[in-house]
This record gives sequence, structure tokens and C-alpha cells, in this order.
Amino acid sequence: MCRSIKTLYNFEPPASEDEIRASALQFVRKLSGFSKPSRTNDAAFARAVDQVTHAMQELLDGLVTSAPARNREVEASKARVRTAARYSASAGTTASS
Repeated sequence: MCRSIKTLYNFEPPASEDEIRASALQFVRKLSGFSKPSRTNDAAFARAVDQVTHAMQELLDGLVTSAPARNREVEASKARVRTAARYSASAGTTASS
């Protein structure tokens, strides 16, 4: 579940409201243990997602850096390479076990 939460700060273009909300949703899901709350808990769950989204937006707006903004495509490509290396390494260890 937490692997869906991505770094949102210092990218060009900046994180969209939808990306921030999706990360907030994943965070609330992780903390609550619910991927989809019951109807009884739906209002509290939705309120928590709204509050976390707002807090994340304030955080991202308030952060300051002198580092150049990262390129989303370049970072995604690096992540794919790391993932491929991780899975090929783990496939090699299970084959020899």
C-alpha cells in the first residue's frame, strides 16, 4: 500500500492537486487499515483525507530549496531501472536456493 506514496516535492511540473490527494488517500488507508471504509466510517475517512491533503499542500507550498527541480520522466526511468535490478537479483537468489 505505501509503495503508492510518491515523493511530490521539487518536481517540474509541480505536483498536481490530484497527486497530492492520491498520496493523502494512501496515507489515510495505511494508518486506518481500511482500503475502503464502511459506510459508518466513511465520513471520518473522507474528512481525514481532506485534512491530510490540506496539510500536504501547505507543507509543499512552504518548503524551500536551492536544488534544481527534478524531471519526472528521468526519476521514473531511474525507478524502473532500480526495480528491474531488484527483481532480477531476487529471481537469481530464488533460482539458486
